[in-house]
Amino acid sequence: MNSLPAALLVFSLSLMSATAWADGQSTYQQVCAVCHGQGAAGAPKVGDAKAWKKLIAEGQVPLTADGYMGVRAMPAKGGKADLSVADFAEAVVYMANQSGANWKAPDADMLKKMEARIAQKSKAKAGNAKP
Repeated sequence: MNSLPAALLVFSLSLMSATAWADGQSTYQQVCAVCHGQGAAGAPKVGDAKAWKKLIAEGQVPLTADGYMGVRAMPAKGGKADLSVADFAEAVVYMANQSGANWKAPDADMLKKMEARIAQKSKAKAGNAKP
């Protein structure tokens, strides 16, 4: 009977993991696929390992935070003004993993690092703005 609690824990964790995957996939389909599904405006197409290799090498925190701020032709938050960092990060995990990465959903510590980088870049951007 001691194995029943362990089995329930494993089952619960697998459901949480599946939910995180589904959320990232859902956000991708609702927000990101417009460009990343077709490779529009130079966006790396999901599944194109060659196009994503350099991005994946940047690391999960920098890639996610910088993407959230907007990069090249990509608008901030993928163009969805109310998209949270956590939801954006889940979508990045989904896209990167479809393209050769083996990333995990960000935990609270990783999200704090992403938010700190976003805040730092926002402050720098505001400092460079001309009146």
